[in-house]
Amino acid sequence: MRTELRIAATAGTLPEIHASGGLAARRTGPHTVHLIGTAATPLGGDELDISIVVGPGARLALRSVAATIAVPGAATRVSVARWRFEIAEGGELDVETEPTIVAGGADHRAVTTVLLADGARLRLRERVQIGRAGEKCGAWRGDLIADLPDLPLLRHRLELGAHTATDDALSAPRALDSELVYPDDRPVETFGLTAARLPLAAGGSLFTAVGPRLSATASPRTLGGTAVSVSAGVQPPG
Repeated sequence: MRTELRIAATAGTLPEIHASGGLAARRTGPHTVHLIGTAATPLGGDELDISIVVGPGARLALRSVAATIAVPGAATRVSVARWRFEIAEGGELDVETEPTIVAGGADHRAVTTVLLADGARLRLRERVQIGRAGEKCGAWRGDLIADLPDLPLLRHRLELGAHTATDDALSAPRALDSELVYPDDRPVETFGLTAARLPLAAGGSLFTAVGPRLSATASPRTLGGTAVSVSAGVQPPG
C-alpha cells in the first residue's frame, strides 16, 4: 500500500491536510495536528510519503495518537517511510510522535529530510523500539538529512537490530531516542556511554541515546531539556 500525507501550516489559519492510504491526520488545536492510522501500515512492501510544510511565521506541533507498528509482509519484510519537513523563515515546528515499534521479522527504513530557512525553529524527536514482547529479531535503519539555505546541517544514519540471521540480535542496540534541535547553542552533554547531545558545526544539536529498550535509554530531558519552546499549545511528554 502507498500512503501519502501532506500538512501545510500557514500563519493566521488552521493547518491544511491532504491524506490518502493508511494514514490520516486531525487538527486537535489551532496549531496542533495528530496523526491517525486508518489501516495496518507499514506492512512489508508499503511506502509512506509524509510532507510537512510550515509557512513564514507559522507554528505547528505534530503528534500521533498511537505507536506505529511495522510488520513483515508475505512477499517482503521491508517497508519504507519518507518524511520531508520544510520550515520557512520565522516558522516553528515541534515534532514528537509516538514510538515506531518494529515487529519480529520486519525491516523498516525511514528517510527524514529537513529544509530550514533563515530564522526557522525545529525540534524533531524520534523513538524506535525493535521487537515487541518476546520478539528478538527485526531491523530499522534511519537516515536524517538536514540543510540550511546555504550549507548542510546534518547527515546522519543509524541502524538498530539484526539485519541478517547471523547477526547477534541480543547484543545489537534495540532502542533509539533521538532529538534534533535548531537553533541550539548548548555545549556537549553526555550520559554514560550510550547517550549524548552533540552541537552541530552549523548550529543546533543532535541528541542520540541507544539501548536494549526505550525505558532504559536516557531521554533528551535527562540532559537538560529542549532549547525550542513549544508555542503551539502542546507540551511534549517527559
